[in-house]
Amino acid sequence: MTTTLYLIRHGITEWNIKKRYCGFYDIALSRQGTSQAKRLRRRLNGETIDTIYSSDRKRALQTARILFGKRKIHVVNGLREMHFGIFEGLTHTQILKKHGELYRKWLRHPFTTTIPKGEKLSEFRKRSVMAIQKIVSQNNSGTIAIVCHGGVISAFFTYLRKNRNFWKQIPSAASVSIVEYRRSKPIIKVQNDISHLNG
Repeated sequence: MTTTLYLIRHGITEWNIKKRYCGFYDIALSRQGTSQAKRLRRRLNGETIDTIYSSDRKRALQTARILFGKRKIHVVNGLREMHFGIFEGLTHTQILKKHGELYRKWLRHPFTTTIPKGEKLSEFRKRSVMAIQKIVSQNNSGTIAIVCHGGVISAFFTYLRKNRNFWKQIPSAASVSIVEYRRSKPIIKVQNDISHLNG
């Protein structure tokens, strides 16, 4: 039996555009993000999606609603983005001014540097992986869509690839990545597909 997993990052928000850390903040899609989600809906048209899951954050749920209309969406809190602690709500520039040394260290060594009042990246990855694995275990076959966040998807891929290239694997807004489980073994088929946003 094959289980196919569509990992979908939500559409872009105004905070994403301004390079402001969202994390646990409940930010809505921007007009551009809504447009991206509609383009993604056309990309998924014709695909058979059996079960749909989403983070409980507004930006993910709005994306899921645009993609799947009135279909049942299972909300999973474990699919939330990482909590960025004292960086939450600040832009890159603001963080550099207030916490420059810590920020640069975190960007260089995200798995071993902890943001005060935030999640450790290792713990965030554990949370993300457990949430996704639980979903997969509940769906022994068929196609699953998970609408969540860039950090969640990157954390999952670093786990699958057994590496720590967290920044390099964060997907673009409104992207699709596909993982197939064959005899419980995950195979990455597509990563960060944004072809539907072009043109």
